Amino acid sequence: MNQAVQDAVNEQINIELSSAYVYLAMSAYFENGNFPGVAKWLKHQAEEELGHAMRLFEFMNDRGGRVVMKAIAEPAKDYGTLLEAFRKVLGHEQHVTASIHNLYALAVEHKDYPLQTHLHWFIDEQVEEEKSAGDIVSKLELIGSHTPGLLMLDHQLGSRSGESH
Repeated sequence: MNQAVQDAVNEQINIELSSAYVYLAMSAYFENGNFPGVAKWLKHQAEEELGHAMRLFEFMNDRGGRVVMKAIAEPAKDYGTLLEAFRKVLGHEQHVTASIHNLYALAVEHKDYPLQTHLHWFIDEQVEEEKSAGDIVSKLELIGSHTPGLLMLDHQLGSRSGESH
């Protein structure tokens, strides 16, 4: 594998692991705030992000590249209201999407066809990730600070299955 491509894949692995770390921190925050359904949803999200990192990790190893682990920044300690938090989730997913698109463009530039093919799954996955976060933001905007609505959404989010992509 080209060194520039390897470096970019390693960066994407770091982004995915960092995402898992942030979502775990958010999960803990909302568990402490008596939103167990939101906490469960975010924990599953963290597990998915870890799965994404491992897909790239294994791909790099399968291609004979070298995985280089990098430091992960400490996540925030406070995430505000549910609406504020899920706006951050949506923004974060949009950042991840942009990073994957940049990685794909680099794979095209370096004619790395196996990576291009591998990244198709991630591109499709990010459409789903952004839609999911965007749908939750839209619901929270409708609910506002209406406590029964927030509790119903918490219950709905808690019903998310633990199946990772």
